[in-house]
Amino acid sequence: MGQPFISICIPAYKRLPFLTRLMNSIAEQTYTQFEVILSDDSDDDTVSDYLKSVNFSFPIHYYKNSPSLGTPANWNFAVSKANGDWIKLIHDDDWFASKDSLQEFADATAQGPKFIYSAYSNYLESDQSNQLVQHKRTAIIDVLKQPLLLLSENIIGPPSVTLFHKSILEKYDERMKWRVDLEYYIRVLQQEKEIYHIPKALIQVGVSESQVTNYCINIPSVEIPEGHILLTKYGTAPLKNIIVFDAWWRILRNCGIRSNQDLTQFGDSYWPPCIQEMTHLQSKFSTQQLKNGVYSKILMTYSYIQNYIQGKL
Repeated sequence: MGQPFISICIPAYKRLPFLTRLMNSIAEQTYTQFEVILSDDSDDDTVSDYLKSVNFSFPIHYYKNSPSLGTPANWNFAVSKANGDWIKLIHDDDWFASKDSLQEFADATAQGPKFIYSAYSNYLESDQSNQLVQHKRTAIIDVLKQPLLLLSENIIGPPSVTLFHKSILEKYDERMKWRVDLEYYIRVLQQEKEIYHIPKALIQVGVSESQVTNYCINIPSVEIPEGHILLTKYGTAPLKNIIVFDAWWRILRNCGIRSNQDLTQFGDSYWPPCIQEMTHLQSKFSTQQLKNGVYSKILMTYSYIQNYIQGKL
């Protein structure tokens, strides 16, 4: 088969029905110049036994992690074992939408940018329905100018919809688990300045109760420390963009942060004055008031103006 052009990197964790679905979709691909890297974080032999029971025609490099690496260290490990020119990270509960998906990713590499992503469909495991996810080209132009806009809306999507060149050496921050993909994209966009979007949905993204999303979103013990990491890395300058400011306003609101004590209880003693001001203003209003979309937007705008006037942004 020769040197693989694309390395399909799969961080797996004993979810055999999902992994089987993914592997079968890989076997159907018309494009064949690839290898599979499978990094197994399972605490049993579910995945290894499965691989022994099947006979795929493509090369599979299997690695058993003992002890388990956890997310996203398992992602980084899988990528580190890739031999291809291009890296296709894909989670074990996602899969290729059609037999030509990998071919379309491969064709897109001729466009120039080293970071590629496609549209995708969310597949709701609960009722087996699909939700197409697409974004306008103008949205990514804005994000290229200010990557932290991704905090407001992830217009790229999960890692499974991306393809990147091996020359991109950025790794997923292993201190994070909720906004880990967004933070990675921010660094990549700051570095590359250009990415390529495939408007066709090439990936099916499985949405189920087993996903990290379900036990991270709006959880203060997760959101607040990860927010502090973002502030430490990128400072408060991006908050001059009111959309980024609004994203921070919503993080604090949705996590019920109403005092400096709420901020510092998760281990970080210093928070920028603009974040403290947001917290102080929100503490004056009830949860019901803050959850009123229009009312909350007015308060956010007032907070933004106050921070700007006071030189906190």
